[in-house]
Amino acid sequence: MLRRFFALILFLPLLALAQTPPQVIGRAWVLADVSSGQILAAEKPDERFEPASLTKIMTAYVVFAALKEKKLALDQTVSVSDKAWRAPGSRMFIEPKRPVTADELIRGMIVQSGNDACIALAERIAGSEEAFAGMMNREAERLGMKNSKFMNSSGLPDPQHYSSARDLYLLASALIRDFPEQYAQYYSLREYRYNGITQPNRNRLLWLDGTVDGMKTGFTEAAGYCLVASSKRGPRRLLSVLLGSTSESMRAQESQRLLNWGFQFFDAVRLYGGGAAVKEIEIWKGAKSTLKAGFRSDLVVAVPKGQGEKLKAELLSLSPLLAPVAEGARVGNLRVTLDGKPLGEYPVVALEAVPEAGFFGRAWDTLRLWLK
Repeated sequence: MLRRFFALILFLPLLALAQTPPQVIGRAWVLADVSSGQILAAEKPDERFEPASLTKIMTAYVVFAALKEKKLALDQTVSVSDKAWRAPGSRMFIEPKRPVTADELIRGMIVQSGNDACIALAERIAGSEEAFAGMMNREAERLGMKNSKFMNSSGLPDPQHYSSARDLYLLASALIRDFPEQYAQYYSLREYRYNGITQPNRNRLLWLDGTVDGMKTGFTEAAGYCLVASSKRGPRRLLSVLLGSTSESMRAQESQRLLNWGFQFFDAVRLYGGGAAVKEIEIWKGAKSTLKAGFRSDLVVAVPKGQGEKLKAELLSLSPLLAPVAEGARVGNLRVTLDGKPLGEYPVVALEAVPEAGFFGRAWDTLRLWLK
């Protein structure tokens, strides 16, 4: 029997207990705490909009995955097709007869927002930009991006090319989590020079706020001025997504206001450390009678400033829990409440493996369960 066993769900709108967020000039936005995975505040988070060059975050995600899987190397020379060379919009100015490495293309894609760089990388990894877009959409589905569809690698306008503020938060936080070294290497670069042309990173917050270390800007006439920005202050990282602002300066200003508001009015509370047992829970038909359950990494939750003492946690475990259980297997959920109201439920895993007991041990527990 399953005793109230849920997937990770965040229940309580934190705004109900926090100061009202600032009025933001933009069509949609999200402010989220990356460490806890909680959205602190949002406006139209699931409405579909043209993402413009924010698309390049997904392009980078797929490129970094190719590097990790050894399907691409940073020092590898990439051919430049006529399509890439003639790409409209922002460019890093690659040329068909000029050798260019994957590392140079990544810098051109992220810092200079080069549409030509995106196409060259897409063609190298997938054979064509169309096939690469298919890879992007498969990753979007895997990451739970329910309101996104990609038709190209650069973000050039297409009626079937769209995303949402929430989806872009999921994507940006996944890139930071899954590829931390690449994120640190590329996204804080303020400028890049290629082919004799130096272009600055369009993310103004890299100059205005020393805690901002990424992430990406975007603009088309239809999309307006967009910015995904990430700021790390001490152990905390917040991420803002702003779509459809009115100018370059305004998107930076409004994103800065959101980040400052989040750091000022919310605390991050570490409930349990990674690898530390939340509780020893009963297990049946195993080589031992109890199992240590907890979290592989720190469990952090965001709460309105000064309300951390109102947090309470309750472990809801599988009942009965039967051996064998592998280390890392999900064995329950931790229900967290804030001031008596449900905040969320977080999956709890086995911190150790428990093999099956011998014949007589299993038989004895079968009888005990029957009597129970």
